Amino acid sequence: QVQLVESGGGLVQAGGSLRLSCAASGLTFSRYTMAWFRQAPGKEREFVGGISWRDGSTYYADSAKGRFIISRDVAKNAVHLQMNSLKSEDTAVYYCATRLGSQAITGSAFDSWGQGTQVTVSS
Repeated sequence: QVQLVESGGGLVQAGGSLRLSCAASGLTFSRYTMAWFRQAPGKEREFVGGISWRDGSTYYADSAKGRFIISRDVAKNAVHLQMNSLKSEDTAVYYCATRLGSQAITGSAFDSWGQGTQVTVSS
């Protein structure tokens, strides 16, 4: 059973940076895709970006391209989300999720979820 634990959230000023981490356990196959989603108050959950555990290839939502970087640490079974040039609209609870299979951007395609970590960007 896969378990995911996010960390690294907090309060940051607009224009600043923050690095989120997702520690994973129970990943027994290399064909996992891991992704970050976020949900702001009163809004639907949205895809941020994802990474293939097998080869490290990444893909991003348009809102994240050029500002966010996803990476993985195979030795530590962890995925990171480096967020730069943060804006107030990035304020949300950020979730790590995983699925066995290829890249996907819809939340329903992912099987396991972390508890989330709050990111607040002050303007």
